[in-house]
Amino acid sequence: MSIQHEMIDYVEFPACELEKTKAFFTDVFGWKFSDFGPDYTAFNRNGIEGGFYRSDMASDSDTGAALIIFYSAELEKTLDKITLSGGVIKKDIFDFPGGRRFHFCCPSGNEFAVWSDK
Repeated sequence: MSIQHEMIDYVEFPACELEKTKAFFTDVFGWKFSDFGPDYTAFNRNGIEGGFYRSDMASDSDTGAALIIFYSAELEKTLDKITLSGGVIKKDIFDFPGGRRFHFCCPSGNEFAVWSDK
């Protein structure tokens, strides 16, 4: 992948539970991680790259944080994987123009969403 001028290149999230957060994203989405010391880990997997840094804060759309949204062709199966891997459902599946989605929090409390057009 080549770096493109003035395009989003990397995203970082806080994580109070760094090891649990790594295990969660590995189990649910197949992410791979590279540790850079005890307080930072980077991820990459066929999409945007980024990292988690140790912090007691969390990213939440209720407080104005950007919401990162995943796509799933099998929304209910993805929801099940998330809950089985320690994620917490923040908003159950709901309809919106163009599809359905739900919101969840990872083990460090960061909010994400998953949507589907199916």
